[in-house]
Amino acid sequence: MESIEKYVAFDLEFNTVDDTEHLIQVSAVRFDNGNETANFDAFVYSDVPLNSFVVGLTGITQEKVLTADKAETVLSDLKTFIGDLPVIGYNANKSDLPILLANGLDLTDAYALDVYEIADSMRDNKLHGMKNFQLKSIAEFFNVVERNAHNALADARMTARVYEAMKDTQEAEKLLSKQNEKEINDDDNPFAGLAGLF
Repeated sequence: MESIEKYVAFDLEFNTVDDTEHLIQVSAVRFDNGNETANFDAFVYSDVPLNSFVVGLTGITQEKVLTADKAETVLSDLKTFIGDLPVIGYNANKSDLPILLANGLDLTDAYALDVYEIADSMRDNKLHGMKNFQLKSIAEFFNVVERNAHNALADARMTARVYEAMKDTQEAEKLLSKQNEKEINDDDNPFAGLAGLF
């Protein structure tokens, strides 16, 4: 797994009506060496009525999107927030990146890694055969869950925190492997226990 120290994690919320995704919230968090240093959170104007499922899931109301800036402005601000940093997401190749592209922002070149894909590669061993790969479930596994899941800002934070936990797990495994190698080498040396006595 690639280890990135400075990056932006992002997430979107959208309202699907007649098989069309209407962007309603864009959020991102900037991380540097495991710490959140800044965040971006904006609702996006839409005059398309929100379906009740989206309102119940996200807590976003029609009033919030009717009084928000238009997508062009929000996405320009997001692009400025990201700058030249790499971007990560959770299963963003499936929906978030195409929705951004449809709204005029192409993050394909900036997209460095997908935390969902890393989690999927860890499924059998490190994640103990987990079946549910929703972001909240993975965040619960790593004990980094946010209270307001399905809010884009909370989900962006969870994405970053899951990634940080995965990096910590990888570092711990490296240290354990080095320790095991040292112990094996020490076992081959009958005088290893006397080290430091002379």
